[in-house]
Amino acid sequence: MKHAGKARQAALRLVWLSFAALVALLVAGVLAAIIGSLVIGMAFALVCLWALFAAFTMCFFRDPEPRAPSDALAIVSPAHGRVDVVDEITEGEFMGGPCRRVSIFLSIFDVHVQRAPVSGKIVFMRHREGQFLSATRSDCGRFNENVLLGFEPSGFPDRRIGVRLIAGVIARRIVVWAAAGEGVERGERLSLIQFGSRVELYLPAGVTLHCQPGQKVRAGETVLARFAGPEP
Repeated sequence: MKHAGKARQAALRLVWLSFAALVALLVAGVLAAIIGSLVIGMAFALVCLWALFAAFTMCFFRDPEPRAPSDALAIVSPAHGRVDVVDEITEGEFMGGPCRRVSIFLSIFDVHVQRAPVSGKIVFMRHREGQFLSATRSDCGRFNENVLLGFEPSGFPDRRIGVRLIAGVIARRIVVWAAAGEGVERGERLSLIQFGSRVELYLPAGVTLHCQPGQKVRAGETVLARFAGPEP
């Protein structure tokens, strides 16, 4: 007889589909119970890990207020960290030629908020994409992603001060809060580099250096150099 048994086949199909759905639901319930028991068993460890992460993150993003020097001729460190290079280089983008360089390495345990080395005006800002080599390399500024800030110091309009913010192998984000054309006070917040990185300070001829390799420095506080001449 035509189409005989098709209704039964449809019924059986629905029965088997419903059975498969039931099995899948039971399996999901068993897996959920197993995973839930594992999560409950690991709850203390997970809470401890989260607490450690939260404590590290709050410590890393700390932003202490510097004790700014009263000397108006002082040029302060733009970053917390350790000076590992003091030399002379040629920087053509902003300094326009030979200048002195003070390079500061920031470990993951240092404060990563950068501050203005002098009072004045930001007259130059340029972001350059690049690689993410280790910031322990003193030459990483030539290759890594970085931001170059140029300052015209108050009282010394014929001088230029440069600060290069350099990303590292872990630090892959440079957040600049300051803007080109903006006036800043010495020690004012400029930027944040997340996790280990490097900051370079470029100084013109005629300033007196007051730092050396191996020295620990604090942003907005440690005097790295001093302008020559009467106080402006």
